[in-house]
Amino acid sequence: MNARRVLLELFDSALRAVNGRERVEERLRHAPDKRSAVFAIGKAACAMSLGARAALGDRLEQIFIVTKEGHVDPQLQGEGVTLLESAHPVPDARSLEAGAELARRVAGLREDLWPIFLISGGSSSLVELLREGETLESLRTLNERGLAAGWDIGKLNAERTRISQIKGGGITRLLGQRDALALFISDVPGDDPSVIGSGLLGQVDGGDPVTRHIVANISGAVRQVADAAHAHGLDLESRETRFDGDVNAVASEFLEALRATHADGLVWGGESTVTLPDVHGRGGRNTHLALTIARSLRPGERLQILAAGTDGTDGPTSDAGAIVDAHTIERATIAGCDVERAWREFDSGIVLEAAEDLVHTGPTGTNVGDILIGLKQPAGALRGDPLPRML
Repeated sequence: MNARRVLLELFDSALRAVNGRERVEERLRHAPDKRSAVFAIGKAACAMSLGARAALGDRLEQIFIVTKEGHVDPQLQGEGVTLLESAHPVPDARSLEAGAELARRVAGLREDLWPIFLISGGSSSLVELLREGETLESLRTLNERGLAAGWDIGKLNAERTRISQIKGGGITRLLGQRDALALFISDVPGDDPSVIGSGLLGQVDGGDPVTRHIVANISGAVRQVADAAHAHGLDLESRETRFDGDVNAVASEFLEALRATHADGLVWGGESTVTLPDVHGRGGRNTHLALTIARSLRPGERLQILAAGTDGTDGPTSDAGAIVDAHTIERATIAGCDVERAWREFDSGIVLEAAEDLVHTGPTGTNVGDILIGLKQPAGALRGDPLPRML
């Protein structure tokens, strides 16, 4: 068994299970026979829009998309499609322009069009319309402070809502009493629409006519990993609760549980947090988590662990994450890396690149959080073939 290849196959299986295009198309296959307008916001906006177009066909008259720079799908071209690239994880002027345009289009939507909203993770940074007195500088400062301090998503979104006209149910209020549908790919604990995208389509006081559905979440991804493992003759223990909190605590808890399980491995989904120093290097929470685990592995320990983001990006990098084993630190050191310096300065990407342990997927069409998969295997399976690049 090539454990590294199996880990990549399991991760790919999880991505396909929560793919935005497939989940949206499935949900909209039996949608009412109405002329429709789609508003898609988030890292998975393009994939979700493709699903809507496949399901609705000629009934879909307009598509307005705001997604992360570099996440554009070239299939979304042509009349009736407006596609904006915006900033993530820290908003910029494009975020304000996109937020203003979103609000303008929702408020001015023709009465004969049924609005469908497709919301996924990343929306909070991609679109914004600030309250009077707030500025782009104050918005960026808030986001940078929250990310650096490791705020959880609930606290970060609460602060974003405080200064926003469109968060905290702002888009819902613009709809008034208009019937609408909102489909969400959730990357937050509890899958609460009032939290996803800082609550762009959150429920408002007194109720509203928006119908809301979660079409994909981390639980579905975790279940798929466990199911797919059976095809390789593996029995994986899966955690029902999400992991969260400090990256060092998550690394320690996962490794302890992996060592203790009587199964062939362990899968867990969630999102860790990191507290960044003022000066830091290349990396995100998943590569830092992977490197933290690698530093704790015992010499010759027969474990391999994948830590990766389901959106295909880790923080501001193009790395999805990494697969580490008991020889990761040795490989990086031989390649000339000062591993301890890199770990202290959150420069995990340079270490894992030197160890040839990084995982790259490109934009995946989904964003349900992060996945941790650990496998136990015989000593001879620790390395196997080089990592294939996922398509």
